[in-house]
Amino acid sequence: MASTIQALPTEVVYLITAGEVIDSFASVVRELVENSLDAGATRIVVSLWPQQWRIHVADNGCGMNLDDLQQAATAHSTSKIRSSADLWKINSLGFRGEALHSLTTLADLEILSRPTGGNLGWRVIYSDSGKVVQVEATAIAPGTVVIVSNLFGSSSRRQGLPSAAQQMKAVQATIHQIALCHPHVTWQVCQNDRQWFTICPATTTGKLLPQILPQVRQGDLQEVKLEVPNTPNSALQTQNSELSTQHSALSLVVGLPDRCHRHRPDWVRVAINGRMVKSPELEQTILSAFHRTLPRDRYPICFLHLAISPEQINWNRNPAKTEIYLNELSYWQEQITQAINQALRISSANLREAVHTTRVGKLLKAAEAKGGYNFNPKNPNEGNDTQHSLKAVAQVSNTYIVAEHSGGMWLVEQHIAHERVLYEQLCDNWQLVPTEPPIILYQLSPAQVSQLQRIGLDIEPFGEQLWAVRTLPTLLQQREDCAEAILELSWGGDLQTAQVAVACRSAIRNGTPMNLQEMQTLLDEWQSTRNPRTCPHGRPIYLSLEESALARFFRRNWVIGKSHGV
Repeated sequence: MASTIQALPTEVVYLITAGEVIDSFASVVRELVENSLDAGATRIVVSLWPQQWRIHVADNGCGMNLDDLQQAATAHSTSKIRSSADLWKINSLGFRGEALHSLTTLADLEILSRPTGGNLGWRVIYSDSGKVVQVEATAIAPGTVVIVSNLFGSSSRRQGLPSAAQQMKAVQATIHQIALCHPHVTWQVCQNDRQWFTICPATTTGKLLPQILPQVRQGDLQEVKLEVPNTPNSALQTQNSELSTQHSALSLVVGLPDRCHRHRPDWVRVAINGRMVKSPELEQTILSAFHRTLPRDRYPICFLHLAISPEQINWNRNPAKTEIYLNELSYWQEQITQAINQALRISSANLREAVHTTRVGKLLKAAEAKGGYNFNPKNPNEGNDTQHSLKAVAQVSNTYIVAEHSGGMWLVEQHIAHERVLYEQLCDNWQLVPTEPPIILYQLSPAQVSQLQRIGLDIEPFGEQLWAVRTLPTLLQQREDCAEAILELSWGGDLQTAQVAVACRSAIRNGTPMNLQEMQTLLDEWQSTRNPRTCPHGRPIYLSLEESALARFFRRNWVIGKSHGV
C-alpha cells in the first residue's frame, strides 16, 4: 500500500493559522480520537493514567503501513489535505497534520498500527522532533494504538494545569461531545486500569443521548432529520466541485419543553460536519425558537447537527477548530428555526405518546414494555395534518377537556390551551384599535405611562392624576375588566410580555363550562399552534395516556382469550 501521509507544501503551511492546541489531557484525547474517527473506526478504547501522565488510544480503523508511520509525526504531515484548495473542502476532523508532531515535543510518543488487509503490524517510537528512532514488527489487530507517556514532562505546563479530577471531567465531556456527533461508535474508557464508562452505539443521536444525560428518557425527546436545499450562492460555488451536493442535512434532537429543561443553557449544543463547535449566533437562534415555551429562567435541551457543503465553512480561523465561520448565516438560522418549530408541533407521527408524567407513569406501570393490545396501527396514508385527530368527549371539573384519539386519551387544560392559541394569534397579528369612550386610569407613575407608550398604546393626560387610554389591544376591547388589564400591562416588560399578559387575561377561565362543540373548536385551534406542548409561561398543557398503558393498569391482558375477557 502506497504512503498517503505527506508533508504539506510551504504555502499551505503558511495558510494554516496554527498547530493543534495541546494543553491538557482532554485536548490530547480529542486529537487522537478524531484521528481514529477519520480512519473509519467504529470502536475506540481510551485508557488513562492521570498520575503517570499517560494515555492510550486504540481503534479498529484502517491502520497505517510502515511508510505512513515513519512520516506520521513529522511537522505538517497529513493524509487529509494536499494543497491550499483543499482547505476549502475539509471533510475530515483532524486536517492540519500537527497533532502527533506537537505531541512528540510534549511527551514520549509511540504508535502501533496494522493496515486493514495487512499481514503485519509495526511499532514505531519517535524522538522529540518527530523523527523515527525505533521500528519493530509487532503482533496487533488491524487498527492503531497511540501511546502517549510522560505528557508535559519536559515543560512547566503541569504546574498550571487543573487537578487530575478536573482534567478527567474535561476528558469525559470531550468524549461525550464527540460521541453525540458519531452515535454509531462504541466507546470504552478506562482510568487507572479500571473501566470508567462506556457508550454503546445507537442508530441516532436521540437514542444515544440518554446514556450521556441519564435523567432524560427516550420519550422526552423528539428527533427531526431534514434535507435542506443548499443556498443559491453555495450551489454556484460548488458547481464545479466533485464534492458538490444539491442538499445539506439538518439533524435535531429536542427535549420536549413540557418534559425536560435545564437551569443553564449548557445543553444547547451545535455540531457541524461531525465536530462540536461554538456558534453564538446559532445557539441564540435555538434559544429564540424556544422563547415562551419554557418556565422562567429555564433553558432547553437541544442538539443540532448540520452536515453541509465544506465550502460553506471556514475552519481555519480558530486554532482549536471549535469556532466556525459559516457563510449564509441567516439562511441556516431560518432553517434551524423551522426545524425546531416542526419538532415541537403535535403531528400524527407523535400523537400516540407514552405517559410522560413520572407519578402517572408509575401508577400505570408505563415503564413496562409496551404491549400491542388493542392498538390500532397508524394509517400509512395519514398525513401530518392532525386536525380533528383529537375528539372532545367530556369536561372534568369545568377545567380539563377529555379528548379521545385512536391510541388512547388526553387531558387538556382548557385555560392554558386557549392561552397558547391567543398568544400566537397576538404575536402574528398584534392590533391596537381605538376605544370610545377612552379608558380612564388614576395615579399612574411616569414609568407606567412610559411602559404603555412603549407597547404602542395611545395615552395622554386627562386632568390631575388622570390618564386617558384611547387605543387597546383587540382582545381587550370587549372586556369589562379592561382597566385592570391595562394596569397589568403598565407594570413592565417588552411587547411579548404584554402579549402574554393579554392572552392570559383573555383566555377562557378554568371553572367555565363548555359544550362539546366549544371544546372541539378549542382542541382544533390548539393543535394548529406552533408550540402546542406548553403555554407561554412554560406550563405543560396536556397529559397523554396510551391505551396500551391503560390496558396494563387494568390488567385486561390477563383475560385475553378467555370467554369472559374483553
